[in-house]
Amino acid sequence: MISILIADDQAMVRSGLRLILESEPDLSVIAEAENGEEAVRLTKRERPDVVLMDVRMPVMDGLEATKRITTENQDTRVIVLTTFDLDDYVYGALRAGAGGFLLKDAEGDQLIEAIRVIASGDAIIAPSITKRLISEFASRPETSAASGLDDLTEREVEVLRLVAKGMSNIEIGEELFVSETTVKTHVSHILTKLQLRDRVQAVVAAYESGLITPGS
Repeated sequence: MISILIADDQAMVRSGLRLILESEPDLSVIAEAENGEEAVRLTKRERPDVVLMDVRMPVMDGLEATKRITTENQDTRVIVLTTFDLDDYVYGALRAGAGGFLLKDAEGDQLIEAIRVIASGDAIIAPSITKRLISEFASRPETSAASGLDDLTEREVEVLRLVAKGMSNIEIGEELFVSETTVKTHVSHILTKLQLRDRVQAVVAAYESGLITPGS
């Protein structure tokens, strides 16, 4: 059973999300929060597998809450819910440790699948959204760059570059003529060497380090 915490300042949104999620036998909403501070507190107490995090909330916004949750609760994954008019927040959310993000108008089945993917330890890199946003906002990153990039092998650098372009493991395998299992192994080594949490952070690291540039 995947346990979920919903953080949104609108009660109707929380109710709607709960209705969608609890229709699935493997999903359970164990808590709701109406602001970021409450989300941090409830996550620490309830230890959900996944937090659905709104960005704009009172008391503490979703970005700060995401940063605190991912720092203090290593087993909890965060999906940020956003809209296109909040693009500026998305890059910050990825830097804060979010495992991915979805548009608020995403279909119910997309949300459900995203939660399952995130809970399994992977990350949501939807080409239709992520590639455009990361390309746009990685062109103005903060000054820090990923450490340890020199420790990667040539093949690992190649895999990281393709990950940063939004390609799935299967697509990368086809591009490099290797098995999906081999790609997964390379991705695992990349995350370990760069001390990154997941695939999303690997994408951000690739842009910040200059390995790949927006639009390339």
